Amino acid sequence: GFYPLGSCTMKYNPKINEDAARYDGFANLHPYQQEDCVQGALQLMYELDKSLCEIAGMDKMSLQPAAGAHGELTGIMVIKAYHEKNGDFKRDKIIVPDSAHGTNPATAAMAGYKIIEIKSNKHGLVDVEALKAVVGDDTAGLMLTNPNTLGIFEKEIKEIAQVVHDAGGQLYYDGANANAILGQARPGDMGFDVVHFNLHKTFSTPHGGGGPGAGPIGVKKHLEEFLPVPVVQKDGDRYYLDYNVPYTIGKVKDFFGHFGILVRAYTYILTMGSDGLKKASTIAVLNANYMANKLKEHYNLPIDTLFKHEFVLGGLNDPLSEVTTLDIAKRLLDLGYHPPTVYFPLIINQAIMVEPTETESKETLDEFIEAMIQIAKEAEENPKLLKEAPHNTIVRRPDETRAARNPVLKYEG
Repeated sequence: GFYPLGSCTMKYNPKINEDAARYDGFANLHPYQQEDCVQGALQLMYELDKSLCEIAGMDKMSLQPAAGAHGELTGIMVIKAYHEKNGDFKRDKIIVPDSAHGTNPATAAMAGYKIIEIKSNKHGLVDVEALKAVVGDDTAGLMLTNPNTLGIFEKEIKEIAQVVHDAGGQLYYDGANANAILGQARPGDMGFDVVHFNLHKTFSTPHGGGGPGAGPIGVKKHLEEFLPVPVVQKDGDRYYLDYNVPYTIGKVKDFFGHFGILVRAYTYILTMGSDGLKKASTIAVLNANYMANKLKEHYNLPIDTLFKHEFVLGGLNDPLSEVTTLDIAKRLLDLGYHPPTVYFPLIINQAIMVEPTETESKETLDEFIEAMIQIAKEAEENPKLLKEAPHNTIVRRPDETRAARNPVLKYEG
């Protein structure tokens, strides 16, 4: 069914991907097999590396990271190793926008950096003047999602890159929203030095049940010598694992990453082709803007602009309504829908983050729109109905905050 989780890209997972991953020559390999016995697998990894580099505008990939946040950490560790090799030990700050995914500041902190947050401007974009005010000789880099978590393209990205690079920093691309720009634009051409992709989002590998995922990182030429080992290289007709990376940060994952996910993602890329990937992003953007324009008559749209792959509502149009975003999400369960992402990004009050992806039909979009309009009308006529939702589920309203803070991980009868 429809799964409109903003920032998650819950697109259809093609069955052909599963067929490829179950092929005996992939599914029954052992990571300790000799290289000469796994040339097909190494070839796939090498060609996936090249494909992702072409899509991203990068020069070399590491396929090891197991998820997006893991890719972030790997990328920031690469940036740190780069600065340390250059003797720039004073560069101890990473800049993040206030609209960033929560993993961005968490990643930088785990890598030992101090976090500098900059405010977005009234258009929901990076405030370039605010950025100029905080960069300096202690800047290690800027982490940025483009389009950002509001679904808006950072149109001043070239100037942003110039500001960061002039200060001696590196520009990191959080690829969570890459589905919006496939075949349209490349992070490397925007000025980014490091990028990660979420294969379980943009490249259709399954993640509805918690994974596994894959978060490969790509780097520009000047950062290749810091990548995790091994990387896959080619010598004539032979593929091999190269551990000779001069300033490597070491391994970040056992063996060679989540290989089964890599197979699925490469299958998707080959099946779609360059024209198909471009069409996917085009339809994803069209679907998001269609839904935003249909819903803005009934819900608050804090920033009304041309969106990319997703958009963020700010609760109901009536600011005095007692009905909250949580109530809306719970009521959607009664109507048979998984709710969108709620209360993120944090800079939007009562945020409802919707990402339809390209794989949903107009009929599906219209049905969800009607459900949302119905809820908006119920909020006016019978708010109690929403305050007590859901009515049709076995579990009603658990204490979600307490569950997150104090999880009970075993059954106690």
